[in-house]
Amino acid sequence: MAFFTVIIPLYNKESYVENTINSILKQTFTDYEVLIINDCSTDDSVAKVKPFLSEKFKLIEHSENKGLSAARNTGIQNANANYITFLDADDLWKTTFLETIFRLINDFPEARIFGTNYEEVYSNKIITPKNLPIGLKPNSNQLVSFFKFNLGQGIYNHGSVCFHKEVYSKAGMYDENIDFAEDIDFNIRANYHFKLAYSNTIQMQYFMETGLQLTRSSILNKRLPEYDKYDVFASENKDITKYLAFERYVLAKHIKTDGSYELYKKISSKIDYSYLNWKQKLLLKLPAFILKLIKEIKEVLIRKGLKITSY
Repeated sequence: MAFFTVIIPLYNKESYVENTINSILKQTFTDYEVLIINDCSTDDSVAKVKPFLSEKFKLIEHSENKGLSAARNTGIQNANANYITFLDADDLWKTTFLETIFRLINDFPEARIFGTNYEEVYSNKIITPKNLPIGLKPNSNQLVSFFKFNLGQGIYNHGSVCFHKEVYSKAGMYDENIDFAEDIDFNIRANYHFKLAYSNTIQMQYFMETGLQLTRSSILNKRLPEYDKYDVFASENKDITKYLAFERYVLAKHIKTDGSYELYKKISSKIDYSYLNWKQKLLLKLPAFILKLIKEIKEVLIRKGLKITSY
């Protein structure tokens, strides 16, 4: 049995998936299996994958397009390893990603979630996220509180994290009834129940401009997460209360920018504003056209290698 199962959800990534697979093949830790879940791609993605198929690399086909959460769930249900990782078909791992996760597993046996830092790739620019890991020294490995340290850009994303199978038994699978912020929805459940071991080293590249990015498109036609159901978690932990206030802020600002004032009012009314900083409070008060202008300015700055946030 392999030590890791690597799951690649695949949908119309013919231009990128070969590089993704090659980044797995270059890993210094090689005890893994790879499950590629084709979610009914309509391009040549499968043709690009087929030369790699073997006992170690397997292709599973969906009979209909079901979305990212369903593709991940299919991979989990077919995984043979106890430790499960994900890599989207347009992202890359550094060569030492699996080795780093393996060390975290050995060094922190009390943990069931294992994550690393990452970098964002914009065209020819590489930006290290300003995720404010206050108290986390560069290149450090330690147990951390997800809810305490995640009040900004995520300290890991779903291409730089590994979960023990036990996490899915306790926290549940990915919610196939939502298709925006499904990672956040799952992370809340997983990190409520289990400890996170974290390496503050960059082990993954997250490509931000390979297709339509949700941050640049409207979410009004998306099925959104219901953060209210996690208020029971927050009643036990103030760090979760603060985290939910932050995620509601992010969602409300996005919705207001997209032009749905009624939905904005509904979500913003549930925010505990005492946990927001002055920049976040100010942004929520601004009209949608100014928020759109700020968004456009941020994208121009990103192309110049500068990234500003309200975090």
